[in-house]
Amino acid sequence: TRRSSDLIGELTMIIYNNTKRGFLNDIPHIEGILSSNVKAKMGEDTSEGEILSWHNSLRFMAKVVDSQVIPDDTGIALEYNIPVTNNRIDFIITGLDSEEKSNVVMIELKQWQHVQATEKDGLVVTHYEDGLKETTHPSYQVACYASLLYDFKEAVQQRKVSLHPCVFMHNYVDDGSISDARYQKYTQKAPVFCKGEEDKLREFITTYVCKSDQNKSIYVVENSKIVPSKSLIDSVVKMAQGKPEFKMIDEQKVAYQNILWAYDEYLRTGRKQVVIVKGGPGTGKSVIAVKLLVEMTRRKLLAHYVSKNSAPRNVFYKKFMESKDVHSSIKNLFKSSGGYFDKKVNELDMLIVDEAHRLQQFSGRYGNLGENQIKEIILAAKVSVFFIDEKQLVDFRDIGSVAAIEAWAEYEQADVHHHQLTAQLRCSGSDEYLNWLDHLLQYNNLLPMKLSGTTYEFKIFDSPSEMMAEIKKLNRYKNKSRMVAGYCWDWNSRKNSHQKDIVIGDDFAYKWNLSNDDTWSISKGSVDQIGCIHTCQGLEFEYVGVIIGEDLVYRDGIIKVNPSKRSSNDRSIWGWKKMEQEDRESTHDKLRALIKNTYRTLMTRGMKGCYVYVCDEELRNYIKQWI
Repeated sequence: TRRSSDLIGELTMIIYNNTKRGFLNDIPHIEGILSSNVKAKMGEDTSEGEILSWHNSLRFMAKVVDSQVIPDDTGIALEYNIPVTNNRIDFIITGLDSEEKSNVVMIELKQWQHVQATEKDGLVVTHYEDGLKETTHPSYQVACYASLLYDFKEAVQQRKVSLHPCVFMHNYVDDGSISDARYQKYTQKAPVFCKGEEDKLREFITTYVCKSDQNKSIYVVENSKIVPSKSLIDSVVKMAQGKPEFKMIDEQKVAYQNILWAYDEYLRTGRKQVVIVKGGPGTGKSVIAVKLLVEMTRRKLLAHYVSKNSAPRNVFYKKFMESKDVHSSIKNLFKSSGGYFDKKVNELDMLIVDEAHRLQQFSGRYGNLGENQIKEIILAAKVSVFFIDEKQLVDFRDIGSVAAIEAWAEYEQADVHHHQLTAQLRCSGSDEYLNWLDHLLQYNNLLPMKLSGTTYEFKIFDSPSEMMAEIKKLNRYKNKSRMVAGYCWDWNSRKNSHQKDIVIGDDFAYKWNLSNDDTWSISKGSVDQIGCIHTCQGLEFEYVGVIIGEDLVYRDGIIKVNPSKRSSNDRSIWGWKKMEQEDRESTHDKLRALIKNTYRTLMTRGMKGCYVYVCDEELRNYIKQWI
């Protein structure tokens, strides 16, 4: 484990850089060189598929550039990692044009042999190992990469270097699909060169690279400051204007101003700043997070809104995109918490982490990347802001805690600031309801008490069908009411769309929310689907209907948990049986906390009311006593 001071200057966005002549000399061994560089610079192993693509595509590119019209000491860069993203540009050649202007030619390499045009904007269908798949048109793809460099690289914005994207499909004979007229707006920005068109590609390159730049242009881009472009700034500022849900009150404003002050403190002292903001459901954590993103971007500073779950990010992004003329690159300001293990130290001015209790140790699809997400976020940012509610830890893998953040901040010699949010904006501003819920669930051996002194609407139903009917009725007006459930039913409809998932009795059968709908909480028609903790945490509705599964029961005067009733599809408590064998008492404590936290979180998603159906009859009767 190393501190940030050990890492400064170690990482780079360029996996491979050389002159044209050096690249041609390396071609016999290029796959091994690239694999070694990826391992050394990014800490990743290279897949066999990627090695094969390098072997095939780069030899075709070697034939294209092996010409006297391209000077030997022009620059070649391979697998250039675009800032603020995990995307890489396949092939870059840099140099000067006839007017001595610096240029970067960006080439997206494709091994495709077959392409089908579609009616969908910017999408094509091609063959992959697992069959036909819909994907973006390569011209759209590389043009977006150029746009990203323009949006975040100061040297490109100031026209010190000009970008020229294109596509080379060396195995594909154009049958009219890739060049179909419906893709013209993309192919004009990034022309496509197919099999047998090597001379045309070379001519395109030499239009912009006919003189050597001694490999300087790529370093101008690489060492350029990462800042948002004016057009992106204008869009970000515009997207939050006039939206009442992003207005701050009282202690929200205090926390917001103090976080901005922490950035000023970094400028004064040069010391990293870590801000921990604690607050329960509905205290406005997400409002402050989004306002910080807007303000930091307005100041031409690089900030990201970060969350472990994709649902909050996608919902905010979709809300912003409702405004006309909003810049598409806004999406690159909303990031997963697992994307910072390979970032430079202080690469970002501020990372704003919502739902910080959901941070996990490792990143990547297989949990094999990085060291610790808290550490990586603190390393990557000058100022790290963590919005946290420790009663919303719902997964064995969740490591977000105030103590853990404080420990990593101390290790990185960062100044730590604390703020507490208490004003209740959700649940009709009812602290009484939240207090009652904690007693009802017997947190810390609290005794249950009557729900009184609140305008918050709480109902318990004897039939899930009746509850669903009521939620649907409430949803008609604003599309802001949803049904959610504990993850106690298998997700059968994911593989078989004809099957139902949550089946209770003879008259209640519904599906979990669709796997391809990242905005289930606001999408029209999704009231007919049921969400779970993973798709609604961090979000809010007007009314929420909660189905409490058999993983939470009432026996002998005590609220108990039954993890065996959780679906095997739910990864949040995977491995609990093995953990139980190793340390029974500790595992039971964790399971009690996670399952109770899950239902507490679900039952605090509603701003005006919460409706509940309980599968366990004893628990249902217990709750009825205290309404």
